[in-house]
Amino acid sequence: MNTYRITIKGTVQGVGFRPFIYQLAVRYSLNGTVLNGTQGVEIILNAAPESLQRFLQSIEEELPPLASVETVETTKIAFREFRDFQIISTDEAGERTVRIPPDVSICKACETELFDPNDRRYGYPFITCTHCGVRYSIIYDLPYDRKNTSMKFFEMCDRCEKEYSSPLDRRYHAQPIGCYQCGPTLELKIKNEKLEIDDNKIVETASQLLSEGKILAVKGVGGYHLMCDATNEAAVKTLRERKHRPTKPFAVMVKDMEMAKWFARIDTAEEKLLRSKERPIVLLKTQPATRYSLPTSVAPNIAKIGLFLPYTPLHLLLLNKLDRPLVATSANITDEPICTDMDSLEKLNGVYDYVLDHDRKIVNGCDDSVVMVVGDQQVILRRARGYAPASIKLPFRLKQNRLAMGANQKSTVAIGFEDTAILSPHIGDLDSIGSVEYYKKNIETLERIYDFTPEVIVHDKHPYYESTKYAKQLFTLHSSLFIHEVQHHYAHILGVMAEKGIEDRVLGVAFDGTGYGNDGNLWGGEFLVCDYEGFERVAHLDYFKLLGGAKAIKEPRRVALSLLFDLYGEEALKLDTPTVNAFSSTELKTYFIAWQKGLNAPLSSSAGRLFDAVASLRDVCHVMSFEGESGMLLEELYDETVKGAYSFEIKKGRIDILPMIKEIVGEKETAVAVSKFFHTLVEMVAAVYEDHDDLPLVLSGGVFQNSVLLDLMLKRFPDVYIPTLIPPNDGGIALGQLASRLKR
Repeated sequence: MNTYRITIKGTVQGVGFRPFIYQLAVRYSLNGTVLNGTQGVEIILNAAPESLQRFLQSIEEELPPLASVETVETTKIAFREFRDFQIISTDEAGERTVRIPPDVSICKACETELFDPNDRRYGYPFITCTHCGVRYSIIYDLPYDRKNTSMKFFEMCDRCEKEYSSPLDRRYHAQPIGCYQCGPTLELKIKNEKLEIDDNKIVETASQLLSEGKILAVKGVGGYHLMCDATNEAAVKTLRERKHRPTKPFAVMVKDMEMAKWFARIDTAEEKLLRSKERPIVLLKTQPATRYSLPTSVAPNIAKIGLFLPYTPLHLLLLNKLDRPLVATSANITDEPICTDMDSLEKLNGVYDYVLDHDRKIVNGCDDSVVMVVGDQQVILRRARGYAPASIKLPFRLKQNRLAMGANQKSTVAIGFEDTAILSPHIGDLDSIGSVEYYKKNIETLERIYDFTPEVIVHDKHPYYESTKYAKQLFTLHSSLFIHEVQHHYAHILGVMAEKGIEDRVLGVAFDGTGYGNDGNLWGGEFLVCDYEGFERVAHLDYFKLLGGAKAIKEPRRVALSLLFDLYGEEALKLDTPTVNAFSSTELKTYFIAWQKGLNAPLSSSAGRLFDAVASLRDVCHVMSFEGESGMLLEELYDETVKGAYSFEIKKGRIDILPMIKEIVGEKETAVAVSKFFHTLVEMVAAVYEDHDDLPLVLSGGVFQNSVLLDLMLKRFPDVYIPTLIPPNDGGIALGQLASRLKR
């Protein structure tokens, strides 16, 4: 008989791991202890070598549903005497490397109890156990114990305490445990005034209000949703008007898979995602019009819909009462962080009619995750609830602690230590004071929870990004820090390399909106041969001018007009095309002078802006109401029966797009023009790759959120690497920044 210390790292706290170990130890008659530590779970036990192997094999094969193991280290130590096996107090000393458990959906066992009239938690909106419920959104600190969460404000009743203390109970050390007697409670408010309603009538009353067309702000796991009846066109239009959101699609929460299939075509992979413990919003193709169709105002102009299943007991109770789908959109000002308390919700008080609130504090805001399936690949568009914070193993060890500041749009941050990267949830665009403060809070949260002090700060090359400004502010305040900048599109490719563990050089294709280039221009259609040490720009879309600078990002007509000037010069003013007709004669003359003299017309190689131009040239979209709208509309026009591509030339690494633009302008049918445009982008990648086909091919950048383009790329290049754990958009930048090797 020997004594062994077993250290298990991964997602092993707050997921029922210690009682799982206890039950295995009892099964194999092993004596010892198990505890939560700052690096994971530590087991010390007495065992014969063959019993130890059976024990370790069972850990690997029988993990609790929410647990995941990264490493298991077994060390023989000096013999210790144990009379039984015990779960002992948490060890809070040492470096913190344990994964923070993410918030996950209600489990089947709790759902059964929720609707069981004989259960003491029947209808309780906060029912939970070790295998489900809130985690990250309520945590102040590690280790994940009740005293380190916002549940510390709720003292357990005797019955909950008994469940919490029994290693054989499903609720053993379930930190959010509670019941009607001792747990969180609901309130229904009109604006900020609490309505006097019996507690057992609150959900029923809220459901009735939704059925009457009212808009409710409903407090969920990581923030509030704005909810209304998705089948009530007047209610949906009212929500759009009040939120100033004219066309951007709304997400819809449905009661169950049966209801989901009324509205969308769902394949096996998509159904698996919808049912998963993460319960993300899944982008799906809509069903052909049936009696179950939703109003067009839910997702105007597109044949896709974002659906998700209820992931909290409160959502289940609401949908069970209402029995119809609900629009469930984040309660926030456009592009700002999600509201997490009544103070932050106050700025939306003209949007909602009532608030369905509760008294469990949200410590860490966390929006809903958004995913899609392209080919057989899962693509995360917004990594948040259920998936974050994310822990990713780097293919090398870091010499110093690093803080990666991310980008300015769809921002995330990351910390890195040893061979581990921890990525924050989606933060959002850093375009307001509130969003920048929320961004800083996310950095502080990771630093506090992991007791992390950065030695190196890595930021984007763009001098005017808020993330860059804050990086330089921190550098000024802490002279011991080293600061390092990483070019935006290089970081996109490095993020995929780090995720996939690629250690060789690659050909990276970064098709993006805009990012600051090494020559001071706005890049975004880049072909980079790179490794972790640096990159060479071997090709790019030829530059065109963005008339009006930043205004061109929201007005595709400006980009298209600039390309017409490149093609035809002053003669473009006389053309009878949708783009030219989108301007007044005075505007056209003014923009021609600006183009001619380069006034407020920065050069860009952006593939994203090229999508915008094509949308305007074909009269699809001249002014966008949300980012990426032009690409979504072009997706709708793609016809897979159309073959062929347009002309382009590559001269000394510059891809001349003007031959393609000329052919697009002259094309008779818009669907043909759009389809061939997609094919041409694929051919451009193929042409550059011919000279580098000895290297792995990596794709990243926000343009690869376009499912049509990504699907064509996956079919043409079956061995291509794309991001699947991080978003292809700027939400993946922080990981790439961490992975850049520093040169001093």
